[in-house]
Amino acid sequence: MGVLSDYFRAADAASVVQALEQADGGSPLFTKPPVFDGVEAKGVDPAVVLAQLIAAIRQVEWRVDLVEETTVWPASPSPDPDGPADDDDPWVTGPWVSELHLPARDALAGVRDCDIPAAVARWVRAEELQGARCEDMQPLAEELVLLARRARSADERLYCWMSL
Repeated sequence: MGVLSDYFRAADAASVVQALEQADGGSPLFTKPPVFDGVEAKGVDPAVVLAQLIAAIRQVEWRVDLVEETTVWPASPSPDPDGPADDDDPWVTGPWVSELHLPARDALAGVRDCDIPAAVARWVRAEELQGARCEDMQPLAEELVLLARRARSADERLYCWMSL
């Protein structure tokens, strides 16, 4: 089972929560018309795979806190970790939405176009992307960079919608 993930930009968490409530938690990229400007990025979770791209851009080692995020959906508190798991619980299957902290947005937005191919070449060497090819991953990296640039220009935040 893969993780579905969509990245999008929005002015604030309140507008994201409002859009998700209207879409019953569905991705804001697949409403008609789409609520937010975004990129479909199946399997690219913020903490590991996107963080691997940011590490490649910054030319640093990946670390667990490289992409910090704050959960904005579901708005209810997470269940007791010692309690029984319920497959109908949104904390188990999603969807979840997190707001990426500004350093992640700014790292993506700040990469020079001429440096993207080298960053992608480093990114695809990540264990989580085993078997990925540069020519397949570069368009996604470019889309994420452009999305981050639009978010920064509009003084917006980046968000990630995920579901199993």
